[in-house]
Amino acid sequence: MTLCRVHVAVVGAGPAGLAAAEAALRAGARVTLVDSAENPGGQYHRMLPDAYAAARPDQLQHGWRAFDRRRRRVLAHPRCTWCPETVVWALEHRFPEGELDSPGDPGPPRSSQAPRVHLLSGPPDGGARVRHVLDPDALVLAVGAHDRVLPFPGWELPGVFTAGAAQALAKGERVAVGDRVVVAGTGPFLLPVAVSLLEAGAGVLEVLEANTPATLARGWSRRAWELAALTGKAGELRAYVVDLARHRVPYRCGRAVVGARGEGRVEEVVSARLRADWSVVPGSERSTAVDALCVSHGFSPQLELPLAAGCALRDAASGRPADGERASAVDQFVVVDDDQRTTAPGVFAAGEITGIAGAPAARVEGTLAGWIAAGGDPAAPALRSVRRARDQGRAFARRLARAHPIGPAWPGWLSPGTVICRCEGTDYGALRRAVASPAGAAARVTKLATRAGLGPCQGRICGPTVAELTARLGNGPTVERPVAGLPPATPHHRPLAHPIRLGELAAPPQPPPQPDHPSHVPPTPTKETER
Repeated sequence: MTLCRVHVAVVGAGPAGLAAAEAALRAGARVTLVDSAENPGGQYHRMLPDAYAAARPDQLQHGWRAFDRRRRRVLAHPRCTWCPETVVWALEHRFPEGELDSPGDPGPPRSSQAPRVHLLSGPPDGGARVRHVLDPDALVLAVGAHDRVLPFPGWELPGVFTAGAAQALAKGERVAVGDRVVVAGTGPFLLPVAVSLLEAGAGVLEVLEANTPATLARGWSRRAWELAALTGKAGELRAYVVDLARHRVPYRCGRAVVGARGEGRVEEVVSARLRADWSVVPGSERSTAVDALCVSHGFSPQLELPLAAGCALRDAASGRPADGERASAVDQFVVVDDDQRTTAPGVFAAGEITGIAGAPAARVEGTLAGWIAAGGDPAAPALRSVRRARDQGRAFARRLARAHPIGPAWPGWLSPGTVICRCEGTDYGALRRAVASPAGAAARVTKLATRAGLGPCQGRICGPTVAELTARLGNGPTVERPVAGLPPATPHHRPLAHPIRLGELAAPPQPPPQPDHPSHVPPTPTKETER
């Protein structure tokens, strides 16, 4: 019998994480796959709950068959431990910094070992969650991104959804958020959201892309020959356009929702024509009666775990290493090398935490990360096409950022009473007053003075916005004063990645989950059920 010496923990079971798990298994590793959802798939392949026993789980899905085959291969593999409804609440460095390897120690050197992984398993609202601790040889982080939404007057009203939340309701529950819905913001993600809403039974009045046609054309047409490698994306885009045309949904560029109104919930939205810098063209405002609004202004990578692992970040615009002492740095991603290895020992990264480029790019990054993390040969011939596809994905991410930037004049939409932090009800006026004081401009002081970021989401939604506005109001990046024993304050640094109850913390950890042959993996569909 051949002993499997390498244990790879993969956090996140979306396109990147699932591909990483499959590649690590193929390289001979033992894999623990962790995800907060009941089923793999992430946001892109969000599945209906098992209890629904859906006859058509492929509805509202792109690339379903390939995903379903990969899902079955991974979950049924005898060396894979699948941990659904499980979160990583903390990462812990196993050895003090500077501790030397002992010559007689068996196994991998200490200096290259991944951090200890603390898990919490069970439904988030359940009272019987269980703690586990993993000591993997390598850790692959594929944790994805949050929706980013810029504030505007009225965005806190019930009936205003992030586009990701609306799509999750459509894909994961088959719930239509409204009969008269406007989808607004920027980026190609608006298209699948609108199509998902239509297929769930919602009525979509229009899709509003904030960037102007000239900005879109400049961004997408630069180095046009690179688009030849993206035929799959082109086919997906064509399908969305056909669906919108079939339902007579207009797609308007250079227009954004800059206000929402209603008594108790959203009843109408105010949209306006924008210049290239996202300043409002005077006199272009118009009102539209709605019962729901879905908004997306891109994504913010989930950086809590990479920061906890000690991964270095880079600024998206410059590509240079991020300055952790400047609180305004919000568009940051994890630094990886040619093998998806981060700067933290034993830690690899894949998917949206290294750049926003969509599911195909996430899959190839995950494949490379999982293979290398498991000790696979970096020079394996099969990796040539994977690396080429990964590089094409990175080029696509740069193109996406150029075509769908956030215009610098968007704060002109705000009034002093506009809510910035929806959890705590902090408004723009309170933030301006806090930043006006030299002592209040520091990130930690602003947070305590305004309570922005102290609510249930812990700044995951408002954090980037507060950091950007604080920097603008202070006429530049805010340099944090060092606090002894504390790392620099950033929008993403959290000692605990997820809330944990004191009783759960006090209870001793249970033994690590072990591989089994999960009964929840449904049988391979027949041609009859696939129709």
